[in-house]
Parts: sequence; C-alpha cells; structure tokens
Amino acid sequence: MDARFLEEVLLDQRAELNRKQQKRYCYRQEEELIDFDSPLAQVVIGVRRSGKSTLCLQAIQRQRVNFAYVNFDDERLAELTGKDLNDVLKILHKIHGDFTHLFIDEIQNIPEWFLFVNRLLRTEMRVLVTGSNAKLLSGELATHLTGRHHTISLYPMSFAEYCDWKGADTQVRTTFNDAQLRALFDQYLLGSAFPELLTSNHPRTRDYVSALVQAILQRDIEQRYSIKYKATFEQMAQHLLNVAPCAVSETNLQQTFAFKSVHTVKNYLHYLQQAYLLLPLHKYSAKSKLRVTQTKLYPIDVALMDNRPDAFAGLNLGWRLETIVYIELLRRYRPEGLDIYYFADRTSECDFVVCRGKQVVKAIQVSYDLSNPKTKRRELAGLLNVAKKTHCQDLLLLTDHQYEQIAVKEQQDQTLKTNTLKTNTLDITILPTYEWLTKH
Repeated sequence: MDARFLEEVLLDQRAELNRKQQKRYCYRQEEELIDFDSPLAQVVIGVRRSGKSTLCLQAIQRQRVNFAYVNFDDERLAELTGKDLNDVLKILHKIHGDFTHLFIDEIQNIPEWFLFVNRLLRTEMRVLVTGSNAKLLSGELATHLTGRHHTISLYPMSFAEYCDWKGADTQVRTTFNDAQLRALFDQYLLGSAFPELLTSNHPRTRDYVSALVQAILQRDIEQRYSIKYKATFEQMAQHLLNVAPCAVSETNLQQTFAFKSVHTVKNYLHYLQQAYLLLPLHKYSAKSKLRVTQTKLYPIDVALMDNRPDAFAGLNLGWRLETIVYIELLRRYRPEGLDIYYFADRTSECDFVVCRGKQVVKAIQVSYDLSNPKTKRRELAGLLNVAKKTHCQDLLLLTDHQYEQIAVKEQQDQTLKTNTLKTNTLDITILPTYEWLTKH
C-alpha cells in the first residue's frame, strides 16, 4: 500500500481517537484486569458492541501511558496483508513518536496478525488487542500466542456500572436512594445492558438487537466457519434465544431441525457459545461426563429474549432475573479462577453453585417472587439440599424485592460416642437482586 495513503488513514484514525477521548463514557470494572506492565499481550474479547474498544481507550487514558493506535476495521485498509504491518509500524512511530504501548483494534482482519504481535512482544512492546468475538477467540490465541497473552472477557454493562452512569448512589442507603435503585433496576431488567442502548436512550431497541444478532450469526459465524445450512442454523439459533435459559438436548435439536448428525448440532452450539451469543452453564458433578453433557444455555443479554422478530415471548421476569444473576457471577468470579455450575438431583435444584476447585463456596437461588408459600419452600429446599450434599454454608436467595434472614436447624447423623443427633444451624439470606448487584 502507498505509504502516503497509509499515513493519511492513520492520521484520520488519530483524529477520530482524539474526538472519542473528549467524550464521557461509563467506567467498566474490567479496566482493573488490564495489566499495562505485563510482557503478555492484553486481549479483550466479548460479544459485539459490548464496549471493548471504549474499555481499552478509557484504561489507557487513566494510566496515562505513551501509546499509538491503529484500527484495522477500516475499509481503506482492507487490502493490507501481513507484509504491510511493518510499514504500519513505521508510520505509527512517525505520527506518535517513541511509544511504549500499542493499542490494536480488530487486528484479526489482517492475515497472520499473530506473527506481528509476537514480534512486537519480543521487542518488549506492550500490546493491547481487541477483536470481533468470533474472530479472535481464546482457542486461536492459545494456538498462535501460546503463553504470551492474557485474555479479558467483557460482558454487557453491569447494573452497578449502569447506576454509576446514571449518577445513582449505591453506597449510602437512604429512602430516596433505595427507591431510585429500584426504579433503575426495573429499567435494567426489562431493557438491555448493551452500552449503546443504556447510555444513548436508543429509541428502537428491537431494531438494534435484531441487527446485532444477525451480524453475529452471519458475519462472525457463517462466514468464518463456512456454515453449509445457513437458514437452518439461524432458525436453530433464534429458537435457542426464544427458550433460553434452557437445558440443551443435542439429540432433540437434531430431530427438530433435521440435521444429518448430532455432530453438526454440537459444532453449531460451539460456534454460538464462542461468539458469546449464548453462555453455557454446566451441571455440578464429580463426574466429568455429566458436567459436559447436561448443559444449560443463557442469552448474553436479556434483550435477546424478546426484542427480535417472531420471538413470541412474554416478560419472563424470573428468567430475566436469573440471566442477569448468572452474567454477574461470571463477571465477579471467573477472573478469580472460580467455577460456576447449577445443581440438580432427584429431590431438588439450585440455580447456581460457585466452586473453588471441588469445594462449593456459595449456593444461590433466584426467584422473582416468593409470595407463594409453595415457591418459597421449593427454593429453600434447593439451598438446603446443596448444603447437605456439599457442606456449603453460604446460602443466598435472590428475589425482586423481599428481605429476610432465615435460620434452619439441620439434624445430622448420630455421633459415634453418643446416641444423640448433632444439630447444625444454617443461615439463609433472602435479598433483593438489585441490592446484591451493587455490593462488591
């Protein structure tokens, strides 16, 4: 590519970046996960329009590092090849001087981008990379940047971030503040957590969500993986979004959509999960086979449940609440190396258990309304069964608005030395979800 033209494009991108730096954006807690001193490439991945580029820009501004920027999601750079990347680097040095950090947007559009990044890392350049979620996957990174990258998953905005953007006080509990949080949570529950929809009051949520889903299905999955049965694949994806959160039966999906083999269904499910459109939740079990076969799927955002053509969905407040809780659990505990499962046996179920290795450290049930005594007994029974089977003591029941502290006396087996039953008291906390979401 002509050097003069390339310089013109990169100067335009710097001007665009300068304009972005003048705007106010919402603080994202994932900024804390970016290590600007690390010799590893910092790679931010997530669903489309989750705010990856903005996150990186804000982190760079706060750290005040000397950086250069290039965005390869630019039609004027569509003809670039791996051989041109060194010319890009030269012009970036001409424009930005002797920078220590390089922020690269959508580098996967360039063939053999990983060779370029590897070379930069060998020169001790600090590299921050973002990419379309289905094009810059942890699997690819593990292959091409083995041991030389740190992956940061970015989800749509959390409720705490939304409150911060709206100027709501989540720390001081007054009558006014509590009422404001409840009102904001109703908006969050019934709306969407995509930054553009939350921060700009986008008037056409349905159009936005429909276009986003189609972009993920067609551009990020069908083109990349050369999907043969595109119409049937999209039909299956839309069906899963209609019924999520749900348990998945690969055999049933094969029969419903007349795929030739279960293997095809498994591949399609894998693509949808890698694209962050659907999030998997595995069953808690000591047996690996059960953990990988009895999987539930959740949408990446509650707006995907109903803001699509022919979704034919109601409010589904319980499922929305459960989805928001699951995404928050991923946001909080995955960076700490903890795992999240659901618990189910013949007697009861529990929505989520958080594990450190084999140890269950927290059990969480989610129920929108506990006014029905039967519902309350069922939810409590699931928590008590987890406590009995796993010895977990941290039991939490999240609702829309109820508060309560329950102490349950649990009788255990007879002791060896005496003929008496040992009694253990289990404490169960019932808490509104909006309050839990704003606690750190």
